[in-house]
Amino acid sequence: MILPAIRSMKDLEIFIQTQYDYCVILDVHISQLDNILNMLMAHDKHAFFHVDLIKGLAVDEAAIEYLIQKFKVYGIVSTKPKLIKKAKMLGAQTILRIFIIDSSALSKSYRFIEQSDPDYVEVLPGIATKVIKELSECIRPKIIAGGLIETVEEVGTALQHGATHITSSNNILWKHFNPKK
Repeated sequence: MILPAIRSMKDLEIFIQTQYDYCVILDVHISQLDNILNMLMAHDKHAFFHVDLIKGLAVDEAAIEYLIQKFKVYGIVSTKPKLIKKAKMLGAQTILRIFIIDSSALSKSYRFIEQSDPDYVEVLPGIATKVIKELSECIRPKIIAGGLIETVEEVGTALQHGATHITSSNNILWKHFNPKK
């Protein structure tokens, strides 16, 4: 249910000690990819890499090919439908990240979802439960709620409204929901 969001090597070190199998890697430098992937592999963990936030890597289809073919990344996160579509074509799991700030953004998001056919759609802010409920009733991909979810109660509310996962960089939430193997 919780998908830990990793913002630093310290977060990664904490994550690999948990029972979680999957995470989202944010704010990484291209020079750290080998080290991160080696740590994940050594602990039998998998990551979705937010390609829009990898410093030193162009945000284009060639970058997607590079990450998937060279590094064999498990999954890709992006706000760009064409990158999601390319990643799916290459066999990676995908998360399309959408920001819902008004009804126009919601309409555009439906088009993006249709264009890219992601495995998951991450709705930001995750406290937008009205939108999470609407999307969960109208689209095939599973819904991830992300951003501004800070309490156990907010996690529960997002899940009750149709989210299947919650992304969070909050270690307290990771500990609270740490799965048992």
